Amino acid sequence: MANSKYEYVKAFEQPDILLPNTWIVVRIDGRGFHKLTDRYNFKKPNDRRALDLMNAAAVEVMKDLPDLCIAYGISDEYSFVFHPSCQLFERRDAKLVTTIVSTFTAHYIYLWGTYFPDAPLQPPYLPSFDGRAVVYPTSRNLRDYMSWRQVDCHINNLYNTTFWTMVQQGGMSNTDAEQELKGTVSSDKNEILFKRFGINYNDEEEIYKKGSVLYRQYQLEDIKPKSGSGAGEPVEEESDFMQETKTSRSQQEKLRKLRRKAQVVVDHVDIIKDEFWERRPWILSGKPGKLPTED
Repeated sequence: MANSKYEYVKAFEQPDILLPNTWIVVRIDGRGFHKLTDRYNFKKPNDRRALDLMNAAAVEVMKDLPDLCIAYGISDEYSFVFHPSCQLFERRDAKLVTTIVSTFTAHYIYLWGTYFPDAPLQPPYLPSFDGRAVVYPTSRNLRDYMSWRQVDCHINNLYNTTFWTMVQQGGMSNTDAEQELKGTVSSDKNEILFKRFGINYNDEEEIYKKGSVLYRQYQLEDIKPKSGSGAGEPVEEESDFMQETKTSRSQQEKLRKLRRKAQVVVDHVDIIKDEFWERRPWILSGKPGKLPTED
């Protein structure tokens, strides 16, 4: 590009490279989704079509960006995770966030008619999302972040399930239901559901209780017995800062090709316990596993 007298404006651009050797989580959220859900008559407390649409758009993002190692979604929110070794866009904050947000939004709108064929999108009620990036220094921090989101999923879903059951089946007003639920704990809400409406919350679909986990599927590993720790105590893990994560561009491209061969799956499982991570070591290691063998 030729130099010009206007090129000085480049000096106003600020560097936004994210901290190296850290997990990058890009979390996106729907903007103004309360109005959107009302306009298109989303079912309360959960609309399976809307959740399936979110998951379908997230799967396309995972396919588009093989540097992503896992994603987690609830309601109108999704968290996309890059491994510490990721060098995509030189780890520039704005590039990573805008790419995730725009790619997700594009697929969400494109796929809308598949899940809501009788409710075509109409301005000004069009879906849009915002996003931010947060870095976490260790895999324990990342797991705690994922656990936080899944716990939030359970808390919100139990409340919403109880609230809307009281309104829809119990004939209560929104204000009265909200007032009665103030200060209640999980056991109180479970009791309301079971004693008044014969609903066992444990029988609710897993997607509502646990959210959606996306990852690339390889052969599951057997769980190895832990050593050097007491029962129920977490095994001390090496800090990610101690791991060498820099790879050459050719190595990065090779890993991307291997990841593209793996199927992106949508699961609704417990990601708080160790078992999920131990059986899928490729998520934290960043190294693709063996592709599943066909039966």
